[in-house]
Amino acid sequence: MLKEIVSHGTMRKSHNNPQWLDLESIARVELTSEDPAFPIENALSTNPERNEHGWRAASAGPQSIALVFTVPTHLRRIFAHFIEHETERSQEFALRYSSAKETDREIVRQQWNFSPAGSSQEVEDYTVDLESVTKLELLIDPDRGRGQSLASLNALRLA
Repeated sequence: MLKEIVSHGTMRKSHNNPQWLDLESIARVELTSEDPAFPIENALSTNPERNEHGWRAASAGPQSIALVFTVPTHLRRIFAHFIEHETERSQEFALRYSSAKETDREIVRQQWNFSPAGSSQEVEDYTVDLESVTKLELLIDPDRGRGQSLASLNALRLA
């Protein structure tokens, strides 16, 4: 068994100050819908001011955001932040990836109930070890099949 003792200071530093990838320079984005007032660049930016507005779909129902990497990329962390202040709804999202070895392999599937009076934010932070990723896809069903709500994403960060 391989073992490594890691001090708490080292763990805290790497988790709080990760080296986020500059997605705008290393990936092409393919998406199913976009409200021009809330472009995907807002959600992919490492600038917190742009994340305040995030991305929003122009049409209701399930949406897909795919990052197609210009060169195969090693992913160690995936951070996603969703905010819903207006509508009570149940959302489901899935993350999947493709590499030279695998196609559309699911990483996680998560459901969340938004309630503007209570739980209005979903923050997911996954530690992964995905080598040679050619595509990462985020699938969002904003109201689990009802087709009445707009999908949104405040931030998506990768390290």
